[in-house]
Amino acid sequence: MHLSGSPAQQPPALLIIDMQQGIRRVARPCNNPQAEACMATLLAQWRQAGWPLVHIRHISRQVDSVFAPGQSGALFQPELAPLPSEQVFEKNVTDAFTHSDLERWLHVRGIRQLVIVGVASENSVEATARSASNLGFVTQVVANACYTFAKLDYAGRQRSAEEVHDMAMANLRDEYATVVESAALLQALFGAI
Repeated sequence: MHLSGSPAQQPPALLIIDMQQGIRRVARPCNNPQAEACMATLLAQWRQAGWPLVHIRHISRQVDSVFAPGQSGALFQPELAPLPSEQVFEKNVTDAFTHSDLERWLHVRGIRQLVIVGVASENSVEATARSASNLGFVTQVVANACYTFAKLDYAGRQRSAEEVHDMAMANLRDEYATVVESAALLQALFGAI
């Protein structure tokens, strides 16, 4: 899978998933402490290039969720908030394509390449990347611009955030997406930054 920003092909859209204020309230250890800074760098580069940006916001159906509607946790983090000209899609499930117009919005604009970042690696990032691939989009996931939290596995064993994240990236790698680091992606798409 190879992304291109050449004039002959529509540049890739950057999908920023669930970067809302509530995610900072999760009281479990997380990996990739630099992930939000990496996302901000990618966001700034996409804006400078005038490339398509999509912000995904989770609006939970559960009243006790950090993403419940009508409270501050559902708001975007200020440093990653969309500009008025940037597209926002809301979701109620892990996959940004389910019950949204995201696929149609991308097709109407001729966008066939996606770069995905956000939270949580094994949840909304993985679900969205799997659907993107299954729908025929050339997909890259930026590993160091995604993060997650420690959790128990199915057998009840504690897994570190790094283990959960690494397994999510392994699940996606090669079959559903190309998994890259932000510096390599920026170099490939924009040259020296």
